[in-house]
Amino acid sequence: MRIPFTKAHGAKNDFLLTWANEAPRGDLRQASIAICDRHTGIGADGWMLVNASPGAAGTNGSIRLYNSDGSDSEISGNGTRCAAAFLMDAGLAGEEVRIATGAGTKVLRLKARNGLNFLFEMNMGRPTLREGDLHYRLPLEDGTREVTILNVGNPQCAVFVDSFDFDWRKLGKQLEWHPHFPNRTNVSFVRPVDDHSIEVRIWERGAGETMSSGTGSTGAAAAAVLRGLASSPVVVHTPAGPLPIRWEEDLFLTGPAEIVAGGEFYWESANS
Repeated sequence: MRIPFTKAHGAKNDFLLTWANEAPRGDLRQASIAICDRHTGIGADGWMLVNASPGAAGTNGSIRLYNSDGSDSEISGNGTRCAAAFLMDAGLAGEEVRIATGAGTKVLRLKARNGLNFLFEMNMGRPTLREGDLHYRLPLEDGTREVTILNVGNPQCAVFVDSFDFDWRKLGKQLEWHPHFPNRTNVSFVRPVDDHSIEVRIWERGAGETMSSGTGSTGAAAAAVLRGLASSPVVVHTPAGPLPIRWEEDLFLTGPAEIVAGGEFYWESANS
């Protein structure tokens, strides 16, 4: 069985995109694990099925996102920009792209394009959090850890740190699977730099360490503003480079998307 794909990345957070009508038969979660494997597959943080059929509210299409471990995700900020580039490159969207996601319809506006390199501003919506979650004391095996728990279309846990000179990957995995989060959570480790910038390290639910994350950066910036540690606009410095975020009524994230490859993945499902 051959799975056609296009590979793209948003700030080095990479994704494989396949038109939904070309998706394989069989277990799509297992297909996601196989195609995203960096040794035996194409390699990516996630796999998106893109439906190009216009939908309600004038959308240009819709996406379904699988993480590299085969689990579903409501949305990826970086991934949605890649989907917008995918639709635009196919001639299916203009300078404003509306995409239906598991977290609702997202609107992206093209700010610049150079060939297969795109720059979009994306409306990320408004963060939500419950009372007490701004400074939540989360019990761990070796004590408690203060975190900020919020949702920016998917669940986020922001951990504020003075430096990254500790095993944050181990803690990120522990927090992702903590019983407090029945559907697991994304984790961002946040170091405030000044009033308008923060530095982050990202541990994503279902993918582990990533070079950047659109929703993770958005959640980190929102948490920093809510805690009085930063003010809008906020530049989020990721290992892949800066992602600017401004907070008006909604949060707006500006970031790149680049299409880098295309081809076919040969997959043999357990049922084939």
